[in-house]
Amino acid sequence: MARKSSRSLWTDKLRGGASTPAGAKAPRPRKAVPTSPGRGCRAVILGIDPSLRGTGLAVVDARSEPMRLLASVTLKLGPKLEAYECLGRIADAVEKLAREHAVTHAAIEETIYVQNFRTAQAMGASRGAALSVLARLGVKVGEYAPTRIKLAVAGHGGASKEQVSRMIRTVLRLGEELALDESDAAAAALCHAFTARS
Repeated sequence: MARKSSRSLWTDKLRGGASTPAGAKAPRPRKAVPTSPGRGCRAVILGIDPSLRGTGLAVVDARSEPMRLLASVTLKLGPKLEAYECLGRIADAVEKLAREHAVTHAAIEETIYVQNFRTAQAMGASRGAALSVLARLGVKVGEYAPTRIKLAVAGHGGASKEQVSRMIRTVLRLGEELALDESDAAAAALCHAFTARS
């Protein structure tokens, strides 16, 4: 029996015919490799950049490409308001956006190390105001370090706020850049969209 050339063998293989030369052992079938859980979240995501006097909020629709910005706002809360009043305003704004846009996921910056105790306390309180509302609404929350958010969006954990803002404008195809607190919130939402476990 004439031996087939390698070209003939490949032709047979591509046509679905025999591809093992005479006398050669057929390859053993491979076991299916279990796949790891997918990454990325296709949902309407509320991003939160927490601050007592200037919380940034952004809602991103990540269910299809390109992702779209549905809403964004910066809560400018002046010094005339008491801290507890600021927390109430933050909770109200989070609930309003979550309900208006049927948000199912949220992403928020983790508490970062700061030397000033009062600053840390204010940031923790603003996070708590937002998180309590999200928990009550049954929204799934992802918490991310600022460096992780920057890495996911700008490709560099030490990116400046301005660099992040430019990337947000590009990814979401915006006509102009968002205010910095809003772009940070949108970046948190995109980080969740890119990296959350599905």
